[in-house]
Amino acid sequence: MPLILTDRFTLPRSTNKMGLEDAHEMDASRRGRVALRQALAEAGWRFTRQREAVYTYLRSVDCHPSAEQVYAAVKEQIPHISLATVYKALEALVDARLASKLPDSSGPARFDCRADLHYHLRDVKTGQVHDLPTPYDPNLLDKLDPNLLEALRRQGFRVTGHHLELLGHFPPG
Repeated sequence: MPLILTDRFTLPRSTNKMGLEDAHEMDASRRGRVALRQALAEAGWRFTRQREAVYTYLRSVDCHPSAEQVYAAVKEQIPHISLATVYKALEALVDARLASKLPDSSGPARFDCRADLHYHLRDVKTGQVHDLPTPYDPNLLDKLDPNLLEALRRQGFRVTGHHLELLGHFPPG
């Protein structure tokens, strides 16, 4: 099943001419669709082609787009999709733990489909969020302050994880 390449992301398209590489892509696409369908069902959501398109787009980009950016990209593939449908699809993907919502107090939330633990950097001028190219460190809090976790425990606070987001801005241009 060859893929239709667009400037933003790909959607599967059927054809009668299929090579070995195309068959592998079809198999991977089918497995991905089954996994998406299963994760949505387990979270109580139906599988729809709109949710599939939103998920496919999120997985294809290396940035963390806002709902409006997802809408603009998916609308190229599904012209009659509404912004409300995109918001609902994003909500379903977050509920199914297939995406994360990255809130921003000064702008729109961003969405991330990367499943592994990782850190982010945020441009405070544009709101853009990118993955920080450094490995996640489960011992980061101990490295910051060796007494921090014990002090928090004594206060009755149990740390269950941590997030790191560096704030700054890229040069114009």
